[in-house]
Amino acid sequence: MKIAFDVDVLAKQMSINDMVHQVAEWGYKYIEQSPHPRINPFYKHPLFSQECEQEYRKALAETGVEISSFIVVYRWSGPTEEQRQLAVANWKKIVEIAVNMGVQVINTELSGDPKQQEICNGMWFRSMEELLPLFEKEGIRVEIQSHPYDFCELNNETCDMVKSFRSKNLGYVYSSPHGFFYDQGKGDVRSMLQYAGDELTHVLFADTYNQTMDCRYIVNPPWLGQTDAVVHQHLAMGEGDVNFPGIFETLRDMDFANKQLKADAPKLGGDNIACVSMFGFPEKMAKQAPEARERIERELLGK
Repeated sequence: MKIAFDVDVLAKQMSINDMVHQVAEWGYKYIEQSPHPRINPFYKHPLFSQECEQEYRKALAETGVEISSFIVVYRWSGPTEEQRQLAVANWKKIVEIAVNMGVQVINTELSGDPKQQEICNGMWFRSMEELLPLFEKEGIRVEIQSHPYDFCELNNETCDMVKSFRSKNLGYVYSSPHGFFYDQGKGDVRSMLQYAGDELTHVLFADTYNQTMDCRYIVNPPWLGQTDAVVHQHLAMGEGDVNFPGIFETLRDMDFANKQLKADAPKLGGDNIACVSMFGFPEKMAKQAPEARERIERELLGK
């Protein structure tokens, strides 16, 4: 299992070189490269100039850090056909970049419109039929996560969509700060992880509040949060309502840390990934990032 750090909060504050060195200083061996304006910007075509690549490769070589995965967010579920086609082109480019950088995993979202669920569902399946042969050909494992304010927010339904392709090059991402959306506020982490089963290849670790509880978040006017906006947070473990003891216990029962260590793992994206995905308080990160890594090591690797 690879323990990675999502560098979203760092990329907004520092250069690529400093970002990589900071991750190394916090004791991480892997970076999960979330959308970055110079590499894989939200919704837009990937960039990654020669100068950018050289800076990144130099920093990786200096620190021994590796990129475990890219995160991309493209409108491959439309809702318009033009958006879908542009997103497919973006996907083809990011796969090219990933192969060039030796990155075997791409973590992504459904990226649709919750007000046009039927159209977005069909568009996503159309994109998957076009792109899955490329993922399989290039040995890329693409991992899907539900996300708040998407055309599907539910854990089990998204798992079923992933499983329907019966491809080892597709995985499911369980994002703990999204978990209360995944089962409409129940927070039954054991059930959701078990339902994902063998397709569970990636877990994002951050805390959040249960948005269904009265006054966890206060939005004005009060009905806005129910119709036109979705609020959630990525806090340090223990600062919100997520049942992390249940998550860790279930992952141990599932042997999550060792499950991908098989002869065919390199062809299927390699090891499972546990990624620290905290954004809420950058000023606390120097303390919280190492603590999160240490807890994952302790809980899942017995260190």
